[in-house]
Amino acid sequence: MADTFRSLEHRNARLFFVGLLLSNIGAWVQFTAVAILVDRLTGRTTALGVLTALQFLPMLLLGAYAGAVADQRDRRRMAMLTQGALALQAIALAVFDLTGTINLGIIYALTLVLGIVSAFDNPARRGFVTELVPERDISNAISLNTAVMTGSRIFGPAIAAMLVGPIGTGWLFSINAFSFLAILGSLFFLDRSALYMAPRVPKGGTPVRDGLRYIRRTPTLFVPFIVFAIVSTFGFNANVVFPSMAREVWGAEYWFGWVLTTMSIGSLLGSLLTASRPVVTLRWMIANGVVLGVAGIALAWSGHVWLALLLAIPMGLGGAGFITSLNAITQQECPPDMRGRILALTAVAFLGSYPIGGPITGLIGDYVGLEWSLAYGAVISLCAVFALAWWALGRRVEESRYQVLRNLLSSSSPVAASPSEHP
Repeated sequence: MADTFRSLEHRNARLFFVGLLLSNIGAWVQFTAVAILVDRLTGRTTALGVLTALQFLPMLLLGAYAGAVADQRDRRRMAMLTQGALALQAIALAVFDLTGTINLGIIYALTLVLGIVSAFDNPARRGFVTELVPERDISNAISLNTAVMTGSRIFGPAIAAMLVGPIGTGWLFSINAFSFLAILGSLFFLDRSALYMAPRVPKGGTPVRDGLRYIRRTPTLFVPFIVFAIVSTFGFNANVVFPSMAREVWGAEYWFGWVLTTMSIGSLLGSLLTASRPVVTLRWMIANGVVLGVAGIALAWSGHVWLALLLAIPMGLGGAGFITSLNAITQQECPPDMRGRILALTAVAFLGSYPIGGPITGLIGDYVGLEWSLAYGAVISLCAVFALAWWALGRRVEESRYQVLRNLLSSSSPVAASPSEHP
């Protein structure tokens, strides 16, 4: 337990993570409410796929550039600006809904605004996490950051599920707007003298291409990164499917929030298990990917809601463990002045892939079947993870052969031989 939460020894980390938790609970309240509202207005998974695409398309297009901007500027100030803008987006959504003027076009437009701001917020906020703790605790802080983000899903969707009937979606959007006071307050009251500031990258040059080149020239990052992008594109689109499954398979729309809640319990466990490891390995990433894929296939044909609630736990555990593993591995490998860019590139691979996978999943749900819209991504994810395992095994065998050959050459060298071996 001490190893799992060692980053919380630092006051700045404690303050930031509390504010982040409260704010993200509000964000998941809004996310769940928006999905329910769009499903009410349209009744089609394709509309939810378009919503997902609009939210994450800016990350795909702007994410790498936003990471370079975060490396060049004060990440704390940048995070305060982006969080303030996200609060304004939530206020606008609440006003339109409470006044009865909300429609699908307004939801799509405000979702696009959310996506643009989030593209810059993500690398700034996540990069700032590395400045809260010393070098030795960075992988733990990154894992705890994911634990906070996923742990907030335990409460946010549950709150939305309980309150969407009594108070409506408009007041749920208001709850999210109010929750931004927590993260803005934590950023304001941090002890700036106790921050472990990373060196700023000079403006100009080719910062994005430098980050891409670094990943391309580092095999231990490049191959896992490609697999991560594939799994992210097809294996994390449950949110597109769950609202329709709740209505058509599980019997009521509020089950969407409850299944997200149980999945989030698993996500929290996966993040904390990763945080407890002194060093995160590729083997750990592969194991979590297998759990994600198998649980996704089982959940697709679970049928009964209570079985779905149970299977959502390992699905969340494997998904969070898979994401957190790559984030930790990249931060263990990359230099401090490149962390913002590398985090942005992983965010592009994860969040930026939704505009591709989300609409595909929606179309499969409408024209093939809800079960297959969830299962196809799990199957593709398992194939990609098995390919990564095969590559890792081959790399290990190659390194072992190289080490044996090196030892043989060393032992046969006259220089390496002991004096007693030469009469």
